[in-house]
Amino acid sequence: MNKESRRLALVKLGGLGVGALGAGLGRAGAADAPKQSTLVREENAKPGTRDWMLKRPRIDPKPKYRCPWIEGYCSKTSVRAGEKISFHVKTDPAQRFTIDLYRLGYYGGKGGRFLRRLGPFEGAAHDDPPVGKKRERSCGWPACAELTIPDDWLSGVYLGKLTEEGEGVQSYVIFIVRDDRRADFLFQCSDTTWQAYNRWPSQFSLYDDGKHQWYCGSGVRVGFQRPYGKYCQIFDAPLSTGSGEFMLWEFPLAYWMESRGDDVTYISNLDTHRDAMGLLRAKGFLSVGHDEYWTIEMFQNVRAAIAAGVNVAFLSGNAICGRIIFDKKLKAFERVGLFGPPGGTQEFEAIKTLKHERPYANELIGAHSTGPVIGGADWICTKPEHWIYAGTGMKAGDRIPGLIGWEWHGDPADIPGLEIVASGATVSGGKPNGGTYTATVYPGPKDNFIFNASTCWWADGLSEPPGYVRPKAHTEPRGPDRRVQQITANVLERMRRGG
Repeated sequence: MNKESRRLALVKLGGLGVGALGAGLGRAGAADAPKQSTLVREENAKPGTRDWMLKRPRIDPKPKYRCPWIEGYCSKTSVRAGEKISFHVKTDPAQRFTIDLYRLGYYGGKGGRFLRRLGPFEGAAHDDPPVGKKRERSCGWPACAELTIPDDWLSGVYLGKLTEEGEGVQSYVIFIVRDDRRADFLFQCSDTTWQAYNRWPSQFSLYDDGKHQWYCGSGVRVGFQRPYGKYCQIFDAPLSTGSGEFMLWEFPLAYWMESRGDDVTYISNLDTHRDAMGLLRAKGFLSVGHDEYWTIEMFQNVRAAIAAGVNVAFLSGNAICGRIIFDKKLKAFERVGLFGPPGGTQEFEAIKTLKHERPYANELIGAHSTGPVIGGADWICTKPEHWIYAGTGMKAGDRIPGLIGWEWHGDPADIPGLEIVASGATVSGGKPNGGTYTATVYPGPKDNFIFNASTCWWADGLSEPPGYVRPKAHTEPRGPDRRVQQITANVLERMRRGG
């Protein structure tokens, strides 16, 4: 490769933007910005495309999860307009490649909007990083491009589709554009959990200690400075190659909300960790999909937001289960404990070695991971008179087939005013496994509320975007359901109007 090919290709796009305002209500101008509730609707009126989908994904069968022909990562998990993000890509063998950038949303049912192409660039077959302390694999690949996020890029989840010119093999990089404006809803992407399950380049997730593939103890660290391998559990999801778990459990909610024009803005788990004041700019905070790994700072920040009057919906399962700590640069983390009582969950490999200490997750969520942890069930209505069921026509005992799975919440906390709105026994392999899930609602201190859907699969009942693959483990959800849509609409509307 010549000198010109090796140098960093700077892609100067956009000028200074709202990123200069910084995070949260404590930054000048953010709190005073006028509400612009039509932003998402206006964005989704722009031309969409399905070209964001991978046409030629490929996985090496030997390591099982990676696409070594072309793979990459971003320098940041989330970035504001006016700030810079860099892209780090390898090709093996060395090939020219391009990066096509898209924002994901509804866009007339197409799911994405094309923004621009970066490159072509001269690729190189960079070495895999050595196994570091606590088995961390942190790549130091050079950046191929640096991008200044334009002012008019609305907060959302963005994909970079990587395409090598030799055979046209493709994979993704993924990042979040966040902002600081007031909005009705904060959609928190569960990217610490994406990274915890990321086995790239072979067996190097938070669950791999070098001896066991599903190790649940301490002493293992994973970082964001590496590609996302293809998702490693339950099903074959080609679009997870490079995109974490967003396509699996989160995109159906974003797609549905943006189809409605909901005033939603997006953040990373890391933003919840480091920006407590930023949570107060929304009426409702949404935990989505598989939101397993939290820091104590995240827990405290969300608890403080509830105390300040923010509504919260856990449209998620297995949420706030593993307790993690970040390194000083917020680039890597390790598991150090559980947000649950001793003996409260199935004793997976080495889980007894972790600290089980308060606060417990059910003290924030209303219920938490318990018993066998895994399994599935029908959503069974237990309180049809509750406001979440308004307009659904559901009666006590009515079921939404397969909606609970594959991890769920039980063991409801003794919180004044907590109501169980759905409950039932969980099964594995078609047989009861001893678990009982509980979906709950409890009141906050300022006429706000906290809703717990008790399932990773809630968003399956809302929509099925292009490329979506329905999960199946223990039970199988049935896809978009008018009742799930109505319950979710009731929750969002109550958040929006307060109380």
